Amino acid sequence: MSTETLDNFAPGLTLEVRDEAWLITHVTRSTDGYRLKVRGRSDYVRDQPATFFTALDEITVLDPADVDVVADDSPNYRRTRLWLESAMRQTPVPLYQEELSVATQMLADPLNYQLSAVRKALSPENLRPRVLIADAVGLGKTLEMGMILAELIRRGRGERILVVTPRHIMEQFQQEMWSRFAIPLVRLDSAGIQQVRQKLPASRNPFTYFPRVIVSMDTLKSPKYRAQLEKVRWDAVVIDEVHNATNVGTQNNELARTLAPTTEALILASATPHNGNSESFKEILRLLDPTSVRPDGTIDDDAAQRLIIRRHRNSEEVASFVGEKWAPRAEPRNIPVDASDEEDAVARELNDTWLAQGKANPSGNPLFPWTLIKAFLSSPAALGESVANRLKLIGGADTPERRTLEHLAKLNDEITPYDSNKYNALVNYLTEIGVKKGSPTRVVIFSERVATLHWLKENLSKNLKLPAGAVEVMHGGLPDEKQMQLVDDFKRTDSPLRILVTGDVASEGVNLHTLCHHMVHYDIPWSLIRIQQRNGRIDRYGQRHNPQITTLLLEPSDSEGIGEIKVLTRLMEREHEANKLLGDASSLMGKHSAALEEDAIRDVLRGARDFEDTVADPQDLVDGSADGLDEIDSLLAMISAAKAETDEDTQQPDAVAAASGGLYEKEIDYLTDALSEGFHSVAESSPKRGGVGFTKHDNDIAELEPPKDLQARLKFLPQDYLADRKVLEKVTLATSFARGQERLDAARTGGDGSTWPTAHFLGPLHPVTEWAADRALSTMSRREIPAATGDVPAPTVLILATLSNRRGQVVSRTFVTATNRFDAQVLEDPVRWLHEIGLGEKAVNPGDAEAPADSEELINDTLAAADGAIRPMMIAAGNHAQERIAGWRERAEDWEAGRTGVTATAGVKHTARLLDEQRNLTYSLEPDRELLRPLAIIQPAHHTPEV
Repeated sequence: MSTETLDNFAPGLTLEVRDEAWLITHVTRSTDGYRLKVRGRSDYVRDQPATFFTALDEITVLDPADVDVVADDSPNYRRTRLWLESAMRQTPVPLYQEELSVATQMLADPLNYQLSAVRKALSPENLRPRVLIADAVGLGKTLEMGMILAELIRRGRGERILVVTPRHIMEQFQQEMWSRFAIPLVRLDSAGIQQVRQKLPASRNPFTYFPRVIVSMDTLKSPKYRAQLEKVRWDAVVIDEVHNATNVGTQNNELARTLAPTTEALILASATPHNGNSESFKEILRLLDPTSVRPDGTIDDDAAQRLIIRRHRNSEEVASFVGEKWAPRAEPRNIPVDASDEEDAVARELNDTWLAQGKANPSGNPLFPWTLIKAFLSSPAALGESVANRLKLIGGADTPERRTLEHLAKLNDEITPYDSNKYNALVNYLTEIGVKKGSPTRVVIFSERVATLHWLKENLSKNLKLPAGAVEVMHGGLPDEKQMQLVDDFKRTDSPLRILVTGDVASEGVNLHTLCHHMVHYDIPWSLIRIQQRNGRIDRYGQRHNPQITTLLLEPSDSEGIGEIKVLTRLMEREHEANKLLGDASSLMGKHSAALEEDAIRDVLRGARDFEDTVADPQDLVDGSADGLDEIDSLLAMISAAKAETDEDTQQPDAVAAASGGLYEKEIDYLTDALSEGFHSVAESSPKRGGVGFTKHDNDIAELEPPKDLQARLKFLPQDYLADRKVLEKVTLATSFARGQERLDAARTGGDGSTWPTAHFLGPLHPVTEWAADRALSTMSRREIPAATGDVPAPTVLILATLSNRRGQVVSRTFVTATNRFDAQVLEDPVRWLHEIGLGEKAVNPGDAEAPADSEELINDTLAAADGAIRPMMIAAGNHAQERIAGWRERAEDWEAGRTGVTATAGVKHTARLLDEQRNLTYSLEPDRELLRPLAIIQPAHHTPEV
């Protein structure tokens, strides 16, 4: 029999659409019904993926109780175990389950502080998974984001994912997501989007073509994409370095505002979430939860604690876990450099002509002299560029300013690399640490000025006699592909690149520590934020050598002049002290903005402010004796001080990799059984398994020649990975944590021209396993469930009960066993029960399993018993879900009440619109559907069927 109601859609059910049978794999709510992702079950469409919309197609849901019970004749009850394991995997983990299901099984150390971030993102306190990860530089925010996305996928909330990052870290983020978590993101730059559009009809939105994509903020912020983005709905959106998108009115902010309402899960990340403008910080909170900022502009502290994750290296929950995988910094080397005569001449000219007290500088602009000074402290090339730009701006008239600029340019031209003591100090230092032809030593050199970068590259290559490609320049003006290639090259042993000379474009998000532990500040940013961000490129989790931070400090002979070596030295020392005592320097100046910090240090340099009043002593913050912090400083400090929940039972990597939490101890065993069943082969050693090439090696490596249907699925993998590793010809898998980590480490350091691992870790979300399981299950008929024998006292039906909301998401799932209309038992651990009755990996099939003669009556009776047994649990789960919804509605009502008497600003009006949209969301999250599915019948062992 069948039913045509639209209230029973859930993963695992079978549909009839267009005269074919389909298995539901994913359910989402659409504007006028449901979108159903399915896979073919009947012969003509077997294993073919498809998507149907209830508003467009006539869909019949087959009654889950109307089944054909078929005795399992496969070896070791392979078919039964595959069917049950797949049913458990394909049925999403409940939305509100607090226990993590897959985050600890990925190719990443399951550190407690990172797992606590995942739990907070999925916390029952939040209606939706929306969180700001504001951990300090180096703690592994990308890994935390990957774990969160993996858990969302396992909960059926991660089918469509959009990741937005700065363009220079797109490839790095893409590699981490695929290599560690098996989350494939297709990288789209502006050219990539155009290529997709060429393949699609003009009316087709390019952002609907790939289900999981990564795009740069620079590409997406263009207004031409905004209208298309507004029409797309995502399960999860990630915005990395979100502080770049918080200034209201900018294109970046408009992009963030466009995306935030289109997604259920929103993950924002930034080590510097407070840029000195309280409104920008509040904008982050509004993106996550509009009620977190009250109509009067104050922040709801409870909401902020719920939405923000903030730790640093010395946080209690972090310090005890990073251990040997994050070597502490070496004492910083601040190298004072006496100015040469030529450098002194320029310094005197700048001081006497442009900074002299009581004397107007020739430009009439009080800030322009400091532009010249910063350029001088960078390099002769930078100062020459600044002077040339100013001369071009003021025109050709003979004015006092032009004459002074031309005189300054003449003095500056006298400073050659040979005459620059600062440059020569750099050469000496690089020689000292072993940078030379044939040496593996790598170093990152930072400078704020692009002219300095090119000047250093040109001269270092010559003076150190380095081969072509050993010194390269990276800055924000380079194309996306070039920036990503330079970062990639710097990590590979087979690359000639030894000195990466870069601007501050590389100070955010880029991992440069793989083969490097030396970093040089050639010039010093007058900002602790920038200094800390730069240092974090090599001082981060995974750094096995003590990071050495070195700073060159030019000291003109007049030490009280523009060099102010004492001020800049103390600035570097304060950052180092803050790193040791606080793990973070962002609170020392209370500005939280690189630009505002630079303004303050400029005031110190010109004598308008005292250094001690401007940059707090980190020890005073530790002791609590520093001046009071502002509202947001205090809020972030409170969140940082809050003790995170920990999991004492968290397993270490080797143990985690060995436990999948299912019927199979190892993922490779599940894959092997699925291939054997799907391709009708039982020969373990057969290199050609029923027409598919598959080989397991003794070194925890497996190889698979993908058939055409698997190749079709693999096209959604990162394109560079497909090309570099020729994946469409052969998929190579690492089947243990240790082997996967070894191959990943080898790839990170290169050797064969690619940083993609030669063998990809076989984790619980791997698409190859999903494909193999689908192939195995497609051998069963559309209504079939297996019958096996086990250690049970009477014929027993294993039943899966689910409670879903109006969006088709699973709110609760329960496994029940029943033997008749009056006897049902809820299983706390269905996997353990199956092992106890003999259906684990060591199961033996004696060949005597038969379907009960009264199977239809047995199933109907046991479903009735199960319905009664689960009733209290279903009511409790429904009430729990309703409590979450009621909590949000209460917060929304409180916010609305707070509008009384408050001027309706643009921010308040924007929030009110968002709340109206979210009221519809709360309706769709209400539980409304229960479903009972019989999964298998277990006969008593040595059962003698009735005659």
